[in-house]
Amino acid sequence: MQSELKSLSKIFSEIIFRIPDYQRGYSWETKHLKDFWNDIEQLPDGKSHYTGVLTLEPVNPENYRSWEDDIWIIESKHYSPMYVVDGQQRLTTAIILLQCILDSIDDNELLNYTEKSDIKKKYICEVKGKGISRSYIFGYEKDNPSHEFLKQVIFGDPSVNHSTIEETIYTKNLISAKEFFTDKIKEITKEDLEYIFTTLTQHLQFNIFYIEKDLDVFVTFETMNNRGKPLSHLELLKNRLIYLSTKFDVEKSESEHLRKAINESWKSIYHYLGKINKSKLDDDFLRTHFICYFGELIEEKFTSPFQVRRYLTYGDDYKDYLLDDFFTPKRLNPSPEELESNKDGAAPQIEMKPLNIDTVFDYSQSIKALVKTYYQTAYPEAGNWTDFEKEKLSQINRLASGDLFKICAASLHQFEKGNEREELLIAIERYGFLSKLRSYYFDLDLIELASKIFSGRISAPEVKKALVEPADKFVKTRDFHDAIRTLGKNLNSGYYSWKQLRYFMYEYEQDLRHASKTTRQLLKWSEDISRENYNKDHKTIEHIYPQKATSGYWKQVINDRGYSIKERNMLKNSLGNLLPVSHAKNASLSNKPFNEKKGSESNQVGYRYGCLSEIQVSTCKEWTAIEILRRGIYLLGFLERRWDLKIGDASKKADVLGLKFVLTYENMDINSVTNQKLPVPSAPSEQVEDRPDQVEF
Repeated sequence: MQSELKSLSKIFSEIIFRIPDYQRGYSWETKHLKDFWNDIEQLPDGKSHYTGVLTLEPVNPENYRSWEDDIWIIESKHYSPMYVVDGQQRLTTAIILLQCILDSIDDNELLNYTEKSDIKKKYICEVKGKGISRSYIFGYEKDNPSHEFLKQVIFGDPSVNHSTIEETIYTKNLISAKEFFTDKIKEITKEDLEYIFTTLTQHLQFNIFYIEKDLDVFVTFETMNNRGKPLSHLELLKNRLIYLSTKFDVEKSESEHLRKAINESWKSIYHYLGKINKSKLDDDFLRTHFICYFGELIEEKFTSPFQVRRYLTYGDDYKDYLLDDFFTPKRLNPSPEELESNKDGAAPQIEMKPLNIDTVFDYSQSIKALVKTYYQTAYPEAGNWTDFEKEKLSQINRLASGDLFKICAASLHQFEKGNEREELLIAIERYGFLSKLRSYYFDLDLIELASKIFSGRISAPEVKKALVEPADKFVKTRDFHDAIRTLGKNLNSGYYSWKQLRYFMYEYEQDLRHASKTTRQLLKWSEDISRENYNKDHKTIEHIYPQKATSGYWKQVINDRGYSIKERNMLKNSLGNLLPVSHAKNASLSNKPFNEKKGSESNQVGYRYGCLSEIQVSTCKEWTAIEILRRGIYLLGFLERRWDLKIGDASKKADVLGLKFVLTYENMDINSVTNQKLPVPSAPSEQVEDRPDQVEF
């Protein structure tokens, strides 16, 4: 390679830059943007900063002939077309910052004695003659969703090509970068703005490398991207598949068709994954598809369950298999020795026949097909599911189990819509909820089950049976009752520390909503379905009888009635004393007497103006130990109905709650407690002023 050191001003000299299709999109996050900004802002006056490597590959005429908007500037104005093989993140960031600088000044305003139009012509785009056609100096290849996004959203130019803009993970990063730099520029003076502009264009030094013709650009790309923010395996896999598409001994049209298919597949992948707010997204989806596509093969090649789980469930072996064993150049023309040695290899090898174009195409179509189901499983309302399926999928997502999610995705992808699929979703949700009470009763290998679903080796009724049997066995054991009882035994937290408490309370709210026949959703589930933050989320659970019961009311109805400190703590953290409310309301109600917590027409902050669970509690005249016991029994009855199990009669439920001592202190029998029913609440009138439609939960 040839190399030299240049500033941005010298780099942008009769060159147009394109990000090739094998490149990932813009992946820099806030921490990278802060570093870039600090490098510019803190650079001493007159000094230069080494920014890193920029590797360019000249584009041959055969490729740039398809660049309809750019032919004129290449052939008539003799601009050199270049692929950005390495350094696109830094270069993209520089252009976004430059555009933000231009956005901050008026059209007739000079920047360092340079007209705005001249700066835009040098770095952003050139207009063809006096017409409307323009060529962008920096951009993506045309079929990349980021191409139109960059033009329309970042550069602010209208487009004649697309009426809508596709959003992906990468386009989100582009707009985040623009918002970041826009905010930074708002804070500085015109003098500082000119300093930033000068530093950006004159004092950031790039080490420029030009790839020679005899170098394999795909291999170079993989090697170079070990620097900076590493490529995800999903990104590396795309590059590998495109590389392989150029190596098959087929007609050029076939190779081009495969390359286009791969690009379209990854376009769909990033479009759908970009809509999901979930960490480590690429890896999770890639593993899910690996289970779908290779699960049966892995199970056939390994007899040890541990080895199967290692590839399908744990670690990164599946990634190595994709890149080092399956989609590898050595499979294009394996030698006789390789064919023989692979038979007894340690890795789960396919029968080592040459990798053909049909296999790569089939894989690209398979991964494209799954990503839509994957997204619609995560966001059921966006899917073509029945209303019942949407409800069940939402419940399963709230359970926050990655393996259950894969079972759902597999089932929706493989099984036809109908009663069997709906019954299966019921079984999945029930299994997920109950398995969190005593996990050792639920040792079913969910990943292996997902693999069997994906590969068509098991029917929907068989999957349902595999999930129902351990759940049914568990709820019939003494351990189930002990598990429910144990939840309330911790004196410091009791049911308040139950990790599924929010889920349970939310489901109870939905039960009340159905019973009251209202369509209004008064309790809003957190947007983050991926995990539950105990410290944060439990602030949305209110102790009705407060943890610090210092007011005279609480002393009268509970504290001074002879209950020991241990018993009072059990009452505070018992299931019947816990109520879902908004975080803000929790803080404002705190330790107030029950009448104040209920609220009034003059104070519409209380339970009467909350969700249905709150409204139901507000119908009580007082809040004593009896009300806590009664509501706890009522909630355990809901537990029985909702998850198809049996705890026992009211006396047994009082025993499971650990609150039988209340009957002794209050000199009451269990029938006296349960004779008074909790009413089905009615949704509040929509005419009530200043009432939020939903309680944040």
